[in-house]
Amino acid sequence: MDRRSFLGRTLAGAAAVTLGGLPLGIASACAPKKETEKAAELKLSFQEGIAPGNTLAEKLDYMESLGVVGFEPGGGNLPGRVDEIRKALSGRNIKVSAICAGFRGFILAEDPKVRAEFDTTMREIIAAAGEIGSTGVIMVPAFNGQKPCMPHTLETREYLTQQLHDLGEYALKCGTTVILEPLNRGEAFYLRQVADAAAICRDSKSAGVKCMGDFWHMQEETSDYAAFMAAGAEYLQHVHVASRARRIMPGEDGEADNYIDGMRALKELGYDKYISFECGTDGDRTVTVPAAVALLREQWEKA
Repeated sequence: MDRRSFLGRTLAGAAAVTLGGLPLGIASACAPKKETEKAAELKLSFQEGIAPGNTLAEKLDYMESLGVVGFEPGGGNLPGRVDEIRKALSGRNIKVSAICAGFRGFILAEDPKVRAEFDTTMREIIAAAGEIGSTGVIMVPAFNGQKPCMPHTLETREYLTQQLHDLGEYALKCGTTVILEPLNRGEAFYLRQVADAAAICRDSKSAGVKCMGDFWHMQEETSDYAAFMAAGAEYLQHVHVASRARRIMPGEDGEADNYIDGMRALKELGYDKYISFECGTDGDRTVTVPAAVALLREQWEKA
């Protein structure tokens, strides 16, 4: 190695060590913005209870007035709602984003009957999700209150990836995906960070297994930017948003409701899927909902 090559490698290594010693949020702020082949797009989505209105039609009218383009229904009784949802969305500039759970049982139950109930009901929801063009069905491997549950061991993880492979392949046949959602430790012990979910997606070896991030649950993360970048464009399929302290409308918790760091990662990834509201409100929805939409658009421009 000549002197110039040696100095170049030494300086590059020193820079890496210096950045590595910084908090991830600061390091991401220092990094230059990356150019992506695919342009990112802010596509806002509402779960069914977000918009004011007494009927689904009234809710969708309100969403259209705000330029919201995604609708996230719950998975409960979804097979029986396929025709209803298709008709309601016909002629509108709104598509189904993800499906929020709705299955019975859970995949990591010790009881084989509970696992079988999960598999049957999850597949029913997946099939219905494919029929209405959903991006995927959100699932959590196990909540804290779901017991008896398989122990948190390597063998359990291997079992989970095998089962997810089968579900993911089935989802692909239906034209959709399965989406793993990490939760904060108050709700789940097994899966708490986006990078862990992405690693499980990878090890499941199915293109039908994806993951998501939820800005409220991401209090477990050291950096929103790093969390989304860890998932990458290959695995990141959906995003949930709420205020960052009380899980109400973005903006209702004041300065705490800053999503710019995570949005910057989404832009760099060329993320063009949905950011969906999953939250309540402490105020009048006709006031807090449009204010939240405006806040997210403002921060997206700043990211």
